[in-house]
Amino acid sequence: MRNLYIIILLFCALPTVAQKLKKEDRAVLEHLKKHIGFLAHDSLEGRRTGTPGEAIAARYLSEQFSAIGLQPKGTQQFLQPFEVYEGRQVNTPTHLTVAGKLLELHRDFFPLPYSANASLEALPSMALHEEGMPWFVDLKETLEAAKTNPHFDLDAAILKKAQEVAAKGGTALFVYNTTPAAADIKFKAADRSDAAKIPVVYLTKDAIKKYFNDPSATLDIDLRIDIGPKNRTGTNVVGYINNNAATTLIFGAHFDHLGYGEDGGSLNASGTRLVHNGADDNASGTAALLELARMLKASGPRQFNYLFLAFSGEELGLFGSKYFTENPTIDLATASAMFNMDMVGRLNAASPTLTIGGYGTSPVWSQVLNTSGKRGVYKANMQFRFDSSGAGPSDHTSFYRKNIPVLFYFTGTHADYHKPTDDADKINYEGTLHIVKHIYSVVQQLEKTGGKIAFTPTREVQMNTASSFRVTLGIMPDYTFSGKGVRVEGTTENRPAQKAGIKAGDVIVQMGDLDISSMEKYMEALGRFNKGEKVTVTYMRGAQKLSGVVEL
Repeated sequence: MRNLYIIILLFCALPTVAQKLKKEDRAVLEHLKKHIGFLAHDSLEGRRTGTPGEAIAARYLSEQFSAIGLQPKGTQQFLQPFEVYEGRQVNTPTHLTVAGKLLELHRDFFPLPYSANASLEALPSMALHEEGMPWFVDLKETLEAAKTNPHFDLDAAILKKAQEVAAKGGTALFVYNTTPAAADIKFKAADRSDAAKIPVVYLTKDAIKKYFNDPSATLDIDLRIDIGPKNRTGTNVVGYINNNAATTLIFGAHFDHLGYGEDGGSLNASGTRLVHNGADDNASGTAALLELARMLKASGPRQFNYLFLAFSGEELGLFGSKYFTENPTIDLATASAMFNMDMVGRLNAASPTLTIGGYGTSPVWSQVLNTSGKRGVYKANMQFRFDSSGAGPSDHTSFYRKNIPVLFYFTGTHADYHKPTDDADKINYEGTLHIVKHIYSVVQQLEKTGGKIAFTPTREVQMNTASSFRVTLGIMPDYTFSGKGVRVEGTTENRPAQKAGIKAGDVIVQMGDLDISSMEKYMEALGRFNKGEKVTVTYMRGAQKLSGVVEL
């Protein structure tokens, strides 16, 4: 309830803060505090995509859109659900019994993600590798032989062994490790390797001691493996103002956040399970979206239609915005520009600098954003820092990929970024008000330009954080891709991938001897190479298999 107490204090302090503001500005300020206070409250548990907290936030946004007078433009009134593929999961029918004793899943055994689904009953001996029986393999020799190989992939080695066992008539592969060293063996949900032809099961050291301590004994085994896809449903919220205009301006902000940090991305160093409220990231942008909708509905230029998009799944990799651009509820050919607001709540009061990305995506932006005086854009005391690129780590990238000019508003990172301390009491509400008024004034300026805004492609930038790796290919991965490999969303200029001829749409499937079946495998591979190494990268371009040598 800590945040609720903070919200009450903020409202009590409002008259003192707002005395210098006009009546209409005070109303916007009150709304911003209300929206951020609600979205960043502990009870929403961090608005993680696909959770009850996200659903509460989506319902709140739908109600606000309706109260403003927006037209529903989702697939289910204001809502546009979409599936988030999380990989594979072990389903409850999975079991293993030895001599009638049920082993505990995940403590005693677990299937590996590339295991085949099957049921079998057998009487094997661990010491014998017989046709028509399960085989038992100690990983000791394999692990010891790979000690000096920095590119060794244990999963690939196990999968190769499973293929060999299946070819020799084995009906299942049980692997275990008797070396003192721990091996990185676990069920990796994100692994998208092709499934083996037989079940592949890991037996823990405790299980080996308790149930498999006599290699010469005949074992009475009953096994069933059931692995299936793991999905959850995210939800975009979509509202529309139809002015019967030829072109549409799109406004977006993501409303999802990290929950308790279950999906990664949290910078919480305490180790304690804490809710990440995401007041700045991105309740602030969502609140700004609502207030822009309110202002444009009341008095916006009528020569545009307006589409308002509250995205989910941004923290997972732009899932919601990418889904919308692939499944739009308006004709994107009519879209003139897209404004994205992500983290607009921490404008520095002492040095108010606002970063605006996408500056190079249209020649119109330099004309509009550099206007001044009473007839220019609203600036208050803000200084602008322009970034030309249309691609970056937020939802405007999905629209830039569709050749739509974008502007990306951002007040900068801070010490609370992706931490449980990103709370509503730290928001600069007047700063957010100024940003809302600025964007509204840009729309007013666009009224003077007339017609559809011209699009200009810009340089690409690296979207993933490469600081934890010695090397990088220089690609922007498509995090929504659920096939085998890593699909390239874009490439960075003068980086290895571009120099090797890799293009957007290609799917990387191998680096050197390492299979790249998933984003997780790609990240693992990056950690195994050094700067200056040359490696052959294999990739699919449609049905064509290509390869090229890159210098990392």
